[in-house]
Amino acid sequence: MNRKMFTTITIGAFALVAILCLGAARRAQAQDAKNPYPTSMAPLDQYLMDRNAEIALALSAAPPSISKDATVMVLGRHGYETAVEGTNGFVCNVDRAWMDQFERSPEFWNPKRRGPVCYNPQAARTVLPITLIRTTLALAGDSKAEMNEGMKAAIQKGELPALEPGGMAYMLSKQGYLNSKCGNCAPHLMFYVPVKDAKTWGANAPDSPVEQSPHFNGAPEPVTEFIVEVAQWSDGTPADSGDHAH
Repeated sequence: MNRKMFTTITIGAFALVAILCLGAARRAQAQDAKNPYPTSMAPLDQYLMDRNAEIALALSAAPPSISKDATVMVLGRHGYETAVEGTNGFVCNVDRAWMDQFERSPEFWNPKRRGPVCYNPQAARTVLPITLIRTTLALAGDSKAEMNEGMKAAIQKGELPALEPGGMAYMLSKQGYLNSKCGNCAPHLMFYVPVKDAKTWGANAPDSPVEQSPHFNGAPEPVTEFIVEVAQWSDGTPADSGDHAH
Protein backbone atom coordinates (compact mmCIF):
# COMPACT_ATOMS: atom_id res chain seq x y z
CA MET A 1 0.00 0.00 0.00
CA ASN A 2 1.51 3.35 -1.03
CA ARG A 3 1.69 6.29 1.36
CA LYS A 4 -0.97 8.31 -0.49
CA MET A 5 -3.55 5.50 -0.24
CA PHE A 6 -2.69 4.91 3.47
CA THR A 7 -3.18 8.63 4.20
CA THR A 8 -6.53 8.65 2.42
CA ILE A 9 -7.78 5.61 4.37
CA THR A 10 -6.60 7.08 7.68
CA ILE A 11 -8.32 10.41 7.07
CA GLY A 12 -11.49 8.60 6.06
CA ALA A 13 -11.42 6.48 9.22
CA PHE A 14 -10.97 9.52 11.43
CA ALA A 15 -13.84 11.27 9.63
CA LEU A 16 -16.12 8.24 10.16
CA VAL A 17 -15.26 8.12 13.88
CA ALA A 18 -15.94 11.84 14.20
CA ILE A 19 -19.33 11.49 12.50
CA LEU A 20 -20.30 8.55 14.74
CA CYS A 21 -19.22 10.44 17.88
CA LEU A 22 -21.13 13.53 16.82
CA GLY A 23 -24.24 11.45 16.20
CA ALA A 24 -23.94 9.81 19.62
CA ALA A 25 -23.49 13.19 21.29
CA ARG A 26 -26.57 14.57 19.54
CA ARG A 27 -28.62 11.55 20.60
CA ALA A 28 -27.41 11.99 24.18
CA GLN A 29 -28.32 15.68 24.09
CA ALA A 30 -31.78 14.83 22.74
CA GLN A 31 -32.24 12.28 25.53
CA ASP A 32 -31.08 14.81 28.13
CA ALA A 33 -33.56 17.35 26.79
CA LYS A 34 -36.33 14.76 27.03
CA ASN A 35 -35.37 13.67 30.56
CA PRO A 36 -32.90 16.11 32.16
CA TYR A 37 -32.75 14.19 35.45
CA PRO A 38 -30.44 11.28 36.25
CA THR A 39 -31.96 7.84 35.67
CA SER A 40 -29.68 6.36 38.30
CA MET A 41 -27.99 7.72 41.38
CA ALA A 42 -25.51 10.54 40.73
CA PRO A 43 -22.14 10.56 42.56
CA LEU A 44 -22.81 10.69 46.30
CA ASP A 45 -20.99 14.00 46.78
CA GLN A 46 -23.75 15.71 44.79
CA TYR A 47 -26.29 14.75 47.46
CA LEU A 48 -24.17 15.73 50.45
CA MET A 49 -24.07 19.14 52.15
CA ASP A 50 -21.84 21.02 54.52
CA ARG A 51 -22.78 19.65 57.95
CA ASN A 52 -23.58 23.00 59.59
CA ALA A 53 -25.53 24.17 56.55
CA GLU A 54 -27.60 20.97 56.62
CA ILE A 55 -28.33 21.37 60.33
CA ALA A 56 -29.54 24.94 59.74
CA LEU A 57 -31.65 23.87 56.76
CA ALA A 58 -33.24 21.00 58.71
CA LEU A 59 -34.11 23.32 61.61
CA SER A 60 -35.83 25.73 59.21
CA ALA A 61 -38.54 23.11 58.58
CA ALA A 62 -40.48 24.07 61.72
CA PRO A 63 -41.02 27.27 63.76
CA PRO A 64 -38.03 28.00 66.03
CA SER A 65 -40.19 27.40 69.11
CA ILE A 66 -40.29 23.73 68.03
CA SER A 67 -37.07 23.17 66.11
CA LYS A 68 -34.76 24.75 68.71
CA ASP A 69 -35.20 21.69 70.94
CA ALA A 70 -35.43 19.10 68.16
CA THR A 71 -33.00 16.34 67.29
CA VAL A 72 -31.32 16.91 63.93
CA MET A 73 -30.15 14.17 61.57
CA VAL A 74 -27.87 14.85 58.60
CA LEU A 75 -26.94 12.72 55.61
CA GLY A 76 -23.49 11.16 55.76
CA ARG A 77 -21.71 8.72 53.49
CA HIS A 78 -23.29 5.73 55.23
CA GLY A 79 -26.76 7.13 55.89
CA TYR A 80 -28.41 9.60 58.24
CA GLU A 81 -26.63 10.26 61.52
CA THR A 82 -27.57 12.32 64.55
CA ALA A 83 -25.86 15.70 64.51
CA VAL A 84 -27.83 17.38 67.33
CA GLU A 85 -29.47 15.64 70.30
CA GLY A 86 -32.84 17.24 71.03
CA THR A 87 -35.09 17.21 74.08
CA ASN A 88 -38.67 17.55 72.79
CA GLY A 89 -39.03 14.35 70.74
CA PHE A 90 -39.18 16.13 67.37
CA VAL A 91 -36.66 15.09 64.70
CA CYS A 92 -35.69 17.33 61.77
CA ASN A 93 -33.79 16.26 58.66
CA VAL A 94 -33.41 17.17 54.98
CA ASP A 95 -34.97 14.68 52.55
CA ARG A 96 -33.32 13.78 49.26
CA ALA A 97 -35.09 12.96 46.00
CA TRP A 98 -35.29 9.21 46.62
CA MET A 99 -38.19 9.93 48.99
CA ASP A 100 -40.40 10.56 45.92
CA GLN A 101 -42.69 8.05 44.21
CA PHE A 102 -41.03 4.92 42.95
CA GLU A 103 -43.25 4.56 39.92
CA ARG A 104 -43.85 8.00 38.42
CA SER A 105 -41.31 10.53 39.68
CA PRO A 106 -38.92 11.72 36.94
CA GLU A 107 -36.82 13.46 39.63
CA PHE A 108 -36.23 10.40 41.83
CA TRP A 109 -32.44 10.85 41.57
CA ASN A 110 -32.35 14.64 41.22
CA PRO A 111 -29.34 15.67 43.36
CA LYS A 112 -30.74 19.20 43.77
CA ARG A 113 -33.59 17.99 45.98
CA ARG A 114 -33.43 19.33 49.54
CA GLY A 115 -36.63 18.80 51.54
CA PRO A 116 -36.39 20.08 55.13
CA VAL A 117 -38.91 18.26 57.32
CA CYS A 118 -39.50 18.11 61.07
CA TYR A 119 -41.43 15.13 62.50
CA ASN A 120 -43.37 15.15 65.75
CA PRO A 121 -42.50 12.34 68.22
CA GLN A 122 -45.09 9.88 66.85
CA ALA A 123 -43.95 10.37 63.24
CA ALA A 124 -40.28 10.37 64.26
CA ARG A 125 -40.75 6.89 65.66
CA THR A 126 -42.87 5.42 62.88
CA VAL A 127 -42.57 7.50 59.66
CA LEU A 128 -38.95 8.68 59.75
CA PRO A 129 -37.83 5.01 59.52
CA ILE A 130 -39.12 5.04 55.92
CA THR A 131 -36.50 7.70 55.15
CA LEU A 132 -33.78 5.74 56.92
CA ILE A 133 -34.57 2.48 55.11
CA ARG A 134 -34.85 4.11 51.68
CA THR A 135 -31.58 5.95 52.24
CA THR A 136 -29.77 2.77 53.25
CA LEU A 137 -30.96 1.12 50.03
CA ALA A 138 -29.96 4.12 47.89
CA LEU A 139 -26.48 4.34 49.39
CA ALA A 140 -26.02 0.61 48.88
CA GLY A 141 -26.19 1.31 45.15
CA ASP A 142 -29.64 -0.16 44.52
CA SER A 143 -31.56 0.92 41.44
CA LYS A 144 -35.00 2.48 41.86
CA ALA A 145 -36.65 -0.87 41.13
CA GLU A 146 -34.36 -2.64 43.59
CA MET A 147 -35.11 -0.02 46.24
CA ASN A 148 -38.83 -0.60 45.73
CA GLU A 149 -38.38 -4.35 46.21
CA GLY A 150 -36.07 -3.76 49.18
CA MET A 151 -38.68 -1.54 50.83
CA LYS A 152 -41.35 -4.20 50.29
CA ALA A 153 -39.08 -6.79 51.86
CA ALA A 154 -38.38 -4.56 54.87
CA ILE A 155 -42.12 -4.10 55.40
CA GLN A 156 -42.78 -7.83 55.13
CA LYS A 157 -40.03 -8.51 57.68
CA GLY A 158 -41.57 -6.05 60.13
CA GLU A 159 -38.63 -3.64 59.95
CA LEU A 160 -41.00 -0.68 59.56
CA PRO A 161 -42.75 0.14 62.86
CA ALA A 162 -46.53 0.22 62.95
CA LEU A 163 -47.87 3.72 62.42
CA GLU A 164 -48.76 5.59 65.63
CA PRO A 165 -51.89 7.77 65.84
CA GLY A 166 -51.28 11.50 65.67
CA GLY A 167 -48.18 11.41 63.48
CA MET A 168 -47.49 14.67 61.61
CA ALA A 169 -44.63 16.79 60.29
CA TYR A 170 -43.77 20.39 59.47
CA MET A 171 -42.45 21.43 56.07
CA LEU A 172 -42.28 25.21 56.37
CA SER A 173 -38.79 26.05 55.12
CA LYS A 174 -38.27 28.89 52.64
CA GLN A 175 -34.84 27.49 51.77
CA GLY A 176 -35.88 24.04 50.58
CA TYR A 177 -36.03 22.74 47.03
CA LEU A 178 -38.62 20.02 46.51
CA ASN A 179 -38.81 19.76 42.73
CA SER A 180 -38.38 21.65 39.48
CA LYS A 181 -42.09 22.45 39.20
CA CYS A 182 -42.49 24.59 42.29
CA GLY A 183 -39.00 24.98 43.82
CA ASN A 184 -39.53 25.18 47.57
CA CYS A 185 -43.28 25.03 46.87
CA ALA A 186 -45.58 26.18 49.68
CA PRO A 187 -45.39 25.83 53.48
CA HIS A 188 -47.45 22.88 54.59
CA LEU A 189 -48.17 20.35 57.31
CA MET A 190 -48.26 16.61 56.71
CA PHE A 191 -50.43 14.11 58.57
CA TYR A 192 -49.94 10.35 58.50
CA VAL A 193 -52.66 7.69 58.77
CA PRO A 194 -52.93 4.03 57.80
CA VAL A 195 -53.69 3.51 54.12
CA LYS A 196 -57.32 4.34 53.47
CA ASP A 197 -59.52 6.19 51.01
CA ALA A 198 -58.70 9.89 50.80
CA LYS A 199 -62.40 10.63 51.17
CA THR A 200 -62.08 9.93 54.90
CA TRP A 201 -60.36 13.33 55.14
CA GLY A 202 -62.14 14.97 52.21
CA ALA A 203 -58.78 15.11 50.48
CA ASN A 204 -58.60 16.36 46.89
CA ALA A 205 -62.29 17.34 46.96
CA PRO A 206 -63.22 20.69 45.32
CA ASP A 207 -62.33 23.60 47.63
CA SER A 208 -60.90 21.24 50.26
CA PRO A 209 -57.62 22.45 51.83
CA VAL A 210 -56.53 18.83 52.26
CA GLU A 211 -54.50 17.04 49.57
CA GLN A 212 -53.46 13.43 49.43
CA SER A 213 -49.77 13.06 48.72
CA PRO A 214 -48.96 10.87 45.70
CA HIS A 215 -46.16 8.99 47.45
CA PHE A 216 -46.29 6.21 50.07
CA ASN A 217 -50.03 5.32 50.12
CA GLY A 218 -49.39 1.60 49.81
CA ALA A 219 -46.76 1.96 47.09
CA PRO A 220 -45.28 0.22 48.93
CA GLU A 221 -45.32 1.89 52.37
CA PRO A 222 -48.58 1.27 54.31
CA VAL A 223 -49.01 4.97 55.04
CA THR A 224 -51.27 7.65 53.61
CA GLU A 225 -49.90 11.19 53.80
CA PHE A 226 -52.27 14.14 53.80
CA ILE A 227 -51.02 17.67 53.11
CA VAL A 228 -52.52 20.90 54.40
CA GLU A 229 -51.02 24.17 53.18
CA VAL A 230 -50.57 26.98 55.71
CA ALA A 231 -50.25 30.73 55.36
CA GLN A 232 -46.69 31.37 56.50
CA TRP A 233 -43.16 30.02 56.49
CA SER A 234 -41.31 28.94 59.62
CA ASP A 235 -39.73 32.39 59.96
CA GLY A 236 -43.21 33.98 60.16
CA THR A 237 -43.21 35.60 56.72
CA PRO A 238 -46.38 35.13 54.62
CA ALA A 239 -46.47 32.61 51.81
CA ASP A 240 -47.22 33.60 48.23
CA SER A 241 -50.83 32.65 47.50
CA GLY A 242 -49.71 31.32 44.12
CA ASP A 243 -47.44 28.68 45.66
CA HIS A 244 -48.54 25.06 45.94
CA ALA A 245 -47.13 22.28 48.06
CA HIS A 246 -46.45 19.63 45.39
